[in-house]
Amino acid sequence: MSDLSDWDLVARARAGDTDAFALLVRRYQSPLIHFCFRMAGSLEDAQDIAQDSFVRVYRYIDRLRPDAKFSTVLFGMARNLTLNFLRDSKRRGRGITMSLTRDDESEHVVEDSTARPDESARIREIESLIGAALDELSAEHREVLVLRELQGMDYESIGEIIECPSGTVKSRIARAREQLRIKLIELGGEFL
Repeated sequence: MSDLSDWDLVARARAGDTDAFALLVRRYQSPLIHFCFRMAGSLEDAQDIAQDSFVRVYRYIDRLRPDAKFSTVLFGMARNLTLNFLRDSKRRGRGITMSLTRDDESEHVVEDSTARPDESARIREIESLIGAALDELSAEHREVLVLRELQGMDYESIGEIIECPSGTVKSRIARAREQLRIKLIELGGEFL
């Protein structure tokens, strides 16, 4: 069953095949949690948002249509839930307290065993600076960078997720990259 397309699995899940839906969850759980984590800043909140996204997909599975990639639909739901979470967090006065660069089970750093210790330390320093700079971007700019650079999505898919034309996506990514560059310099990363 793992060779079936996402939409074939959706069709099977509509017919009551819970294994098909479970396979969809396994396919997208890790990248979805990673996306939500980069947006929300907390692994626990990211897991909750990702779970809510899958619940919403399951609840509305009869309404889903293969007009776009399944991943676009799923990430679009996760994006909306994450933005709602961020907005509601501000209203409740709850701030993000966990760093985006914190090592936990959502971040699997694979180090080259042949790398020298000073090289490994430098890589960790760069990752920390990028994470801190990314954390300082607006949610609007952080989301397009995460979708493009970390999730590897194309402009069209990102545009469908954030509901804007691909030209707007390109300009947001360009502005986000420039803001990230400026933040990196401010944080002392001008020699990266």
